Amino acid sequence: MNQNEISSAVVIGAGPVGLSAAAHLLARNIQPIVIEKGSAVGSAISQWGHIRVFSPWKYVIDQQLRVILENNGWQAPDPEGLPTGHDIVEQYLQPAASTPELASAIKLQTEVIAVSKHTHAKSFSKERDQALFTVHIKHSDGTTEVILTQAVIDASGTWSNPNPIGLDGLPVPGEIINKDAIWYGLPDVVGRNKVDYAGKRVLVLGGGHSAINIILELLKLQKRYPETQAVWGLRTNHLEKLLGGGINDELPARQELGSAAKSAVDNGQLDLLAPFAIEKITHTSSGLAISATVAGQVQFIEVDRIVVAAGFRPDLSILRELRLDLDSIVEAPAALAPLIDPNLHSCGTVPPHGYRELAHPDKHFFIVGMKAYGRAPTFLMLTGYEQVRSIAAKLAGDEEAATRVELVLPKTGVCSSESNELDCCHSNTISNEASCCG
Repeated sequence: MNQNEISSAVVIGAGPVGLSAAAHLLARNIQPIVIEKGSAVGSAISQWGHIRVFSPWKYVIDQQLRVILENNGWQAPDPEGLPTGHDIVEQYLQPAASTPELASAIKLQTEVIAVSKHTHAKSFSKERDQALFTVHIKHSDGTTEVILTQAVIDASGTWSNPNPIGLDGLPVPGEIINKDAIWYGLPDVVGRNKVDYAGKRVLVLGGGHSAINIILELLKLQKRYPETQAVWGLRTNHLEKLLGGGINDELPARQELGSAAKSAVDNGQLDLLAPFAIEKITHTSSGLAISATVAGQVQFIEVDRIVVAAGFRPDLSILRELRLDLDSIVEAPAALAPLIDPNLHSCGTVPPHGYRELAHPDKHFFIVGMKAYGRAPTFLMLTGYEQVRSIAAKLAGDEEAATRVELVLPKTGVCSSESNELDCCHSNTISNEASCCG
């Protein structure tokens, strides 16, 4: 597309919420362009594709995207089945991206490097609302291009921007220089990444279900490679909130995961350190020497690998020239932030919401999906689908549909948190986007 051509809407990211946005826009006769920096749709999910999510298929599939798929002969998986990340990509996202309706709209291996307003820097106000957006993109060959568009929906997720180790939100001394021995996110410890973990001493940081997944996989690896050691470091000592399950949780797979981890702790299968804070990492001839505070006491431990499952944060750098209304704590849209602040809520208490909670001073720009939650955890895919349904209706001028709530969320009572300790698998894991916090 040349700069003098105008798009109706640009969607950033071709994960579940991004493709859902495209489907809802098409249903409203709004032609989208979907920009995806990966080589395929769902590229972030593919990085944790070995993980089985907590939500069954009935909570994974967007209804408008289902219409497009079924019109092209697609058969939905068992609604009660629990998919892996690879299942979501191969059985849902890739078929959707291959339909005639969506195939021509998706630009792969194309990265959005900035979004602004045409001829309007952030500081320039005159006739700003009437100015189109400029979406600056970079192709795989390094060439750049500018797309003019009437609306932008940022569904790029947070997967590529994990939180560092430090409790102050910054890397601890020695973290960056030893990054080759540190994995952020969800390694496949019994599969393609096994060589890095079999027979090794592994420290897992994080108090969410991502961390539990990794711990349980390490214990499986330990059965085949007895020298494998797992150490679990929790930033807080609120283990009972994570492992206690909760009879009101309608995602039973997540409750079962917590129960399995509790059993491993009770049986002494892994070392649990809580509350745990790393102060410094030093490379030695025999591994990584870690200076840490455990329950208020300074301790020194040595491991071979560190897995950081401490959640993600939004990358807002591409949006610097836009006028955004973001909460200073959660980095979510200001109207949404009080509903999702993990200091106050669990994922079971977040109500469905739409364009009004996601609006910014620059009209027709929206952040959706996991990125809309900023630093808050426990995002559900269904929440993202409701977000983009409302936004598409708003862009089409259907105010009644835009303000109507069309979603009932499952109760997820185990997700309450008093810190960033409960991470989301990312992309919601489990996200660019998985189903619920992982």
